[in-house]
Amino acid sequence: MVKEFNTQTELSVRLEALWAVLSKDFIIVVPKVLPHIVKDVQLIEGDGGVGTILIFNFLSDVSPSYQREKITEFDESSHEIGLQVIEGGYLAQGLSYYKTTFQLSAIGEDKTLVNIKISYDHESDIEEKVKPTETSQSTLFYLRRLEIYLNSSA
Repeated sequence: MVKEFNTQTELSVRLEALWAVLSKDFIIVVPKVLPHIVKDVQLIEGDGGVGTILIFNFLSDVSPSYQREKITEFDESSHEIGLQVIEGGYLAQGLSYYKTTFQLSAIGEDKTLVNIKISYDHESDIEEKVKPTETSQSTLFYLRRLEIYLNSSA
């Protein structure tokens, strides 16, 4: 049964700038903001919209060595993007389903609220190896790194 974990964070960046790096420029930006984890991101299939498949290749000391993701939601008007892991990554660590959805909304001229929904399921009822509270910390870390990147690029 798919479970959900929700969290949110405020970032001191303009909505448009954050949306651009989350939805369009992440192939270039992710290795820059997570250089100690991600070697590169490759577009395998698609045009950046729903159905697009990406592969995140991690550095040699990160296990598993890659994560393949599919964009399952993409709504430019509501600034929402959903990425589902379809191979490697969290699926190699005991999860049978893992999806992260980001929904952005402006809360001022230079602030953005990011609502994060993590949907997940385990392969079995055996002790949970991957906990959504821990994976959400990774997601929040990534968003903070994007905030730093965008503010230093401005």
